[in-house]
Amino acid sequence: MNIIRLLASHLSLIGFHPFALLWCMLFSAGVFAQGYNTDKILYGVAYYDSYMPESRIEEDIKLMKECGINTVRLAESTWSTWEPEDGVFDFSRLDKMLDAFYEADIGVIVGTPTYAVPQWLVRKHPEIMVTRFDGQAQYGSRQNMDITNPDYLRHSERIIRKIVERSANHPGVIGFQLDNETKSYHTASKFAKARFIQYLKEKFITPDSLNKAWNLYYWSQSIANWEELHITGSSVNQAFQLEWSRFQQQLATNFLLWQRKIVDEYRKPYHFVTQNFDYHWRDGSVGPQSEVDHFAAAQAVTIAGTDIYHTTQDELDGMMIAFGGDNTRGLKHDNYFVLETNGQSATWHSDKIYIPYDGQLRQAFYAHLASGANMVAYWPWHNIHNAGETYWKGILGHDLQPNRGFYEVKNISREVSKIQQKLVNLKKQNDAAILYSIDAFNALKIKQISSEIDYADIFMQVYRSFYKNNIETDIITPHNFDIEKYELVVIPPLLISDDALLTKIKDYVKNGGHVLMFYKSGYADENYTMRQDIMPGMLREVCGFYYQDYTNTKKTVPLKDNPFGVQSDKNTIERFIELLVSEKCNVLAYYDHKHWEKYAAITQNQFGKGTMTYVGTLVSDEILDKIVANVGEKAGLKTSAQKLVFPLIVKSGTNQDGNIIHYIFNFSDEPQVFNYPSRQGVNVITGESVKSNDKITLEAWGVIIVESN
Repeated sequence: MNIIRLLASHLSLIGFHPFALLWCMLFSAGVFAQGYNTDKILYGVAYYDSYMPESRIEEDIKLMKECGINTVRLAESTWSTWEPEDGVFDFSRLDKMLDAFYEADIGVIVGTPTYAVPQWLVRKHPEIMVTRFDGQAQYGSRQNMDITNPDYLRHSERIIRKIVERSANHPGVIGFQLDNETKSYHTASKFAKARFIQYLKEKFITPDSLNKAWNLYYWSQSIANWEELHITGSSVNQAFQLEWSRFQQQLATNFLLWQRKIVDEYRKPYHFVTQNFDYHWRDGSVGPQSEVDHFAAAQAVTIAGTDIYHTTQDELDGMMIAFGGDNTRGLKHDNYFVLETNGQSATWHSDKIYIPYDGQLRQAFYAHLASGANMVAYWPWHNIHNAGETYWKGILGHDLQPNRGFYEVKNISREVSKIQQKLVNLKKQNDAAILYSIDAFNALKIKQISSEIDYADIFMQVYRSFYKNNIETDIITPHNFDIEKYELVVIPPLLISDDALLTKIKDYVKNGGHVLMFYKSGYADENYTMRQDIMPGMLREVCGFYYQDYTNTKKTVPLKDNPFGVQSDKNTIERFIELLVSEKCNVLAYYDHKHWEKYAAITQNQFGKGTMTYVGTLVSDEILDKIVANVGEKAGLKTSAQKLVFPLIVKSGTNQDGNIIHYIFNFSDEPQVFNYPSRQGVNVITGESVKSNDKITLEAWGVIIVESN
């Protein structure tokens, strides 16, 4: 590589651009033929030279090299740096960074800078600020623009073309990121409304079809022509609200596809394209996303990417890392990138700074790899010295000096550099899947079961139970519903479903599949119209019961005779009750309530060659754990991993040598002693032999990785 650089520098004196020559030589040699080095774990950071009080690229690169960083992400937040005035472009900082990182053998991902608009653009075109149903956003933050506004799109296209054209020929660039955590931002502008009318015309064809699908006869809201349709945030029509959420998701998908088309005009065959999909947020990532259909939007990328911000300190349990991995792995059915995750603290608030304990960065790093990540990147490299993310602590703090986190990252990179060939490109084949329905999420926001919990809470309670019982799962959707390959499919409240989906579930059970299904499933059709059937409607024969009544409850209710043998104070259900009447099913639990005691709460039914287990209420975590163990065993998912339970978490997969890799994590602050549950192998980190049933002591926040033939 040094010889090539020397040759390039001499040829530049006679008019050849050195990087143009380098690209030709490298590409012809096939060095970048697969987009990036697929035999290497990418270990990265986001880097913002223009945020710094003063430029210090050379010093930062020196420190990055010391701690093993081999990838950086640039440019996605800094439109005004690249275009300080309308039509005036300055890529001097970008050029300097690309050259410097290339010289240091640190690969660069260039982001399109469209999610944070410059002030001059808004001053010239005030309508660029997004108008929602409750009014127009003010300037001062990010992700506050209207992605349907023609002026925004025109200027976005120009900056995308400029920055991608500028960087695509640079040999240090390994890929591009489209925008950043993209959403529609709830645009209800005149442009969005016009698109929505066109969307409805294409879907429903005639106003009369829309009237019938949405029951617009209610309160005299039916229309005779499309111009009569009022698009407002005050609509009581739940079908309108659900369709509006679908339309908003489609806006985000189409926006990313539009960017991808532009990028494709310039990128080289070896460049990947990615996007950092994020999650439902409450001071951190907490579950599935209701605003963006990740599975549809992933059409815009060649490699799926994600941002996962998880709990730390005593609350670090690895669950959000695992869920984010399972979700993102399913987007392209392949390995994925973690484009942002906790460096140290991850917060907008000065009273919520929770830096990880010693060992937790290492543990989290391996937890990402255990779910199939090929890249782990921290946000950011350095603390921001002012503005909104001042306390979002990166690898370096405000003093910009090596610190405790820096040295842990350094140790991680040294350790993984010796073993990454055994860990990269981990493939997973799970026998259980959980169905995620973005329609159900939004439908249960429109008509809540409880004001205190939402679909994400319910979904993650189910996911948590499988996770802590060491049953690994995939995440699937109604439009990505290849259920036949699974032994068990778990269906959190599927409030919205068409007949075809219910038929597929029925056939799956009949042919030998096992389903664990939860309340409200199948109740409404795809237009959020409640079905006229006695529930569970099309699934009545599969479930072996019916119900006509359901109720909320202000008090917790016990299950009769504590059928799952949990602690008495955990033998409870709450908030919502379906009153199930058994026809042929096996009743696993009745309500212990003088008015509801004749009704079933939890049932199991043999149908054809398979079983349907149904939970008609919100159960405690302890009860759910018992149900999960029951259905897992019935589905034949009993494995050696289940000899261990949380805080010991087992994650497994097949490496590129065809060997099995077992990760065992101790998500606790105390050492854990256990007997190794799997077959003989080799500790990947130490090289020591590990035999089945060996007694192992795993340190607090520790991990052991074992490779078996």
